[in-house]
Amino acid sequence: MSSKLDRRAFVRGAGLLCAGMWAAPALAITEAEMFPVATTRYGKIKGITWSGVHAFKGVPYGAATAGRNRWKAPQPPASWRGERECFDYGVISPQVTTDRRSEYSTLIMWDRHVGGMGEDMLTLNVWSRVAKADGGKRPVFVSFHGGGYTTGSGNAPGYDGDPLARFEDVVVVTVNHRLGAFGYLDLVGAGASAEFADAGSIGLLDLVASLKWVQENIENFGGDPTRVFIFGQSGGGAKTSAIYSMPAAQGLFSRAAVQSGSALRGQTRETAAKAAQALMKELGVTKAERLVDVPWTKLLAAQQTVQGQGSAFSPVVVEGTAFARHPFDPDAPPASKDVPLIVSYTADDAALRLTNFKVDAAGVKAELAKQYDAAKADRIFNAYRAEYPDISDYLINARIATDTRNAKSVIKQLELKAAQPDGAPCYQYIWEWKSVGMDGKFGAVHGVDVQFSFHNARGPLEGGAGMEARLMSDRFASAWVAFAKTGNPNNPALPEWPEWEPDQRVAMIFDINTRAVARPHARLQELWREIESAQVSKG
Repeated sequence: MSSKLDRRAFVRGAGLLCAGMWAAPALAITEAEMFPVATTRYGKIKGITWSGVHAFKGVPYGAATAGRNRWKAPQPPASWRGERECFDYGVISPQVTTDRRSEYSTLIMWDRHVGGMGEDMLTLNVWSRVAKADGGKRPVFVSFHGGGYTTGSGNAPGYDGDPLARFEDVVVVTVNHRLGAFGYLDLVGAGASAEFADAGSIGLLDLVASLKWVQENIENFGGDPTRVFIFGQSGGGAKTSAIYSMPAAQGLFSRAAVQSGSALRGQTRETAAKAAQALMKELGVTKAERLVDVPWTKLLAAQQTVQGQGSAFSPVVVEGTAFARHPFDPDAPPASKDVPLIVSYTADDAALRLTNFKVDAAGVKAELAKQYDAAKADRIFNAYRAEYPDISDYLINARIATDTRNAKSVIKQLELKAAQPDGAPCYQYIWEWKSVGMDGKFGAVHGVDVQFSFHNARGPLEGGAGMEARLMSDRFASAWVAFAKTGNPNNPALPEWPEWEPDQRVAMIFDINTRAVARPHARLQELWREIESAQVSKG
């Protein structure tokens, strides 16, 4: 009898335990506590509280960009009465959805841009522990999403601001803005009137408008408008590079970080005008101004077609406009001379575009021999194999491609920033912790550090919040918070992280053995200098 009672008690207890795992804790809470109300310049917004962190999603910082507002500078949103519900994400900029057949897209969940699609996309999302001006002076993180200049959103899973606001008492903001032809179409180059002068960089002006919204409103979320940290990875890094150079954004942020997106130059008017003309031809439009009447769905389809033919849509450098100079050419931008900067890449950045997972040593050498002679191909491969004895031939291929492309832009950006007379310091990191997603075959792939920026270790890239991922998340977010607070990433969770100087070139290597290294992988860098010098002499 007692055994039956014990068994019955066990089953009842197990049922209660399982129910407790899924149900919210039975704690008393008022409606006002569950649905906080914050005040913005345009009206009151109502958010929702998740275990102490308030989330306000789909908050308008600009008016809809359809019709006559298409390719015009962002306009303020209309004010509203009452309390606007900001419980869920707003729509995102029109874009072509990702190819689910791509293992890389699956790995980074690039199909998960929730919120729908349309031209009323000038919204942002805010996470904070408070919904009022309490004098807390919390540093503010403003994230510009990746995806180049044609895809992505601040609504994607990797940009969830909740874990970072929960990890440290900070305010987190993610931003949606115009992309592709909607944000970067040089209409004047295609014959339109001067009223469209900024059309080629209008997506960047959206980002400037979002930073102005932060300046005007963030104190009402407990944030400090004098400590605004802008950052982004890949396309977000390119956007950060561009905003860093724009006088229109001067004073709107006080720290910046470029992750695997060092954009030294913008698009020239010559190439941008050709893209605009190709789009008009595809649509059968002979007068550029008439493009404002084309439905956005039709415009997006035409954009996809001309992109397939080689046209690109990205910010256009035009004298006399808001984006009048290349971000880091010929020098670091004077507008942000006093803003500290972190610049980085991941060891296997280039793996995002490589699908030859079964390539062997002979295959890697054969590809190298197409650009160099066979002897140099052997020498390059052997040097990388000696440096990285335990990785696959596929990742050897990825690291060679990374070092000859992404890493070069990172070093150039650092050199230019460090050369500014009396300029703010700069820092470098290289992410070498390998993603365990997809059985680890992508290595330290492009984007593996994004979620760690938000102290979020639970995605497929990170292997579902394993022990190593949680450790790396703590380390990296600690550096991010320290930098946002002080302009210096040093903190007790890391070894000393020196400023980047041309003579030592110290980088923080983020791996299980996180460490600061002077001239990392110096033997490989010396090899490339020798090969490139020989190529120049021969040429």
